[in-house]
Amino acid sequence: MIFAPGGTDANFQAQQYTKGSLEISDLVDDPFQQFHIWFNHARSQNVHQPETVTFSTAELPSGRVSARMVYLKELDDRGFVIYSNWATSRKAADVASNPHAALTFWWHELERQVRVEGEVERLTSEQSQIYYDTRIRGSRLGAWASEQSKELRSREELERRVRDVEERFEGQEKVPVPDFWGGLRVLPKTIEFWQGRESRLHDRFCYTKDDISQSEWKIRRLSP
Repeated sequence: MIFAPGGTDANFQAQQYTKGSLEISDLVDDPFQQFHIWFNHARSQNVHQPETVTFSTAELPSGRVSARMVYLKELDDRGFVIYSNWATSRKAADVASNPHAALTFWWHELERQVRVEGEVERLTSEQSQIYYDTRIRGSRLGAWASEQSKELRSREELERRVRDVEERFEGQEKVPVPDFWGGLRVLPKTIEFWQGRESRLHDRFCYTKDDISQSEWKIRRLSP
């Protein structure tokens, strides 16, 4: 049904990446600072929603992998933070059985990607409340109303649940974060910075450390 997409007209050749290059001299020692530099550059170059990231998990013992698009909401000197439902969602079930996860950022306008792999930890309700309070009221109430990933009989069932939550918190500006909802931090052991190059001879540099408690990172160039 699909064969060699990406070319133009009768040309089946894939698009060439020509917008940049990457050398080890371009990198700083700390991958979190390096990500911060790239992220700010992406924003300055009007990359569409550079915080959009694929969050990948795997269930054990089956090994079944699942992935979904989410938003990066925080970066600190320990890791990358996303927010979600951690009671009923597929990702919740995955990380309950397997504490390892991956993030993949793709910034098409710059022909760059960043790949992150590591273990995960939940933020406390107190920590999650800080971000939760920044959301519009509808999103805060929606977190209470949605049993994420559970089957719905109809759209009306979801809307009824939302109305029930609206009544519960009517006249209450401060809505508490649900205990089943909040932040998850990916604590990286590996962070790769990838710059597209012609003929698929991409520049790839990988920061690694054997244990998340270590402070120093090793940087290696990888074959494309």
